[in-house]
Amino acid sequence: MSVIAYDESVAPTPDDESFVSSRPTRHEAEEAVRTLIRWAGDDPKREGLLDTPKRVAKAYEDWYRGYKQDPEEVLARVFEEVEDYDDIVLLNDVRLESMCEHHLAPIIGKASIAYLPDKRVIGISKLARLLDIYGKRMQVQETLTAQIADTIRKSGGSELQRIDAELAKLRSNAKGGQRPPEHRCSKPMACRNV
Repeated sequence: MSVIAYDESVAPTPDDESFVSSRPTRHEAEEAVRTLIRWAGDDPKREGLLDTPKRVAKAYEDWYRGYKQDPEEVLARVFEEVEDYDDIVLLNDVRLESMCEHHLAPIIGKASIAYLPDKRVIGISKLARLLDIYGKRMQVQETLTAQIADTIRKSGGSELQRIDAELAKLRSNAKGGQRPPEHRCSKPMACRNV
């Protein structure tokens, strides 16, 4: 089995054309899961684990589908016929699921987006899709809200927004393996008035 190592100084970024071509194959991903199963101390050839690498690869496709979606494209079409609309648009308490980029542990909670339109209104369903796209990527909670605010600003939707997220990160303590999963809540907020 080969090990894939990326030198961070030359590793492709998501904006780099070579990034997609450097993505491991499905077979390589499944083999990596088998390696982790062996590393954990079990036998990937055991009956109950035979199909686990395929299931994990399929789950990753769903958990990280946000990498295959362009958030700016979602907001490319907005409502411009909003004559004298001068009230706040609010999407409140939407369930948000993501993954902590430090531990690949689930982050679960709810988020709200509020903004004051500036000649263009972004539909509520598109705001929900924006949450889903950024949520289905490896994230740090604090970056998630800033990315959403910046995407709304870039779309011309508003220069003034507030994005709140109340999230719980579920992870086992790395040094105290006997302890139950911890729940850490934070309420990162991105406010933009540029």
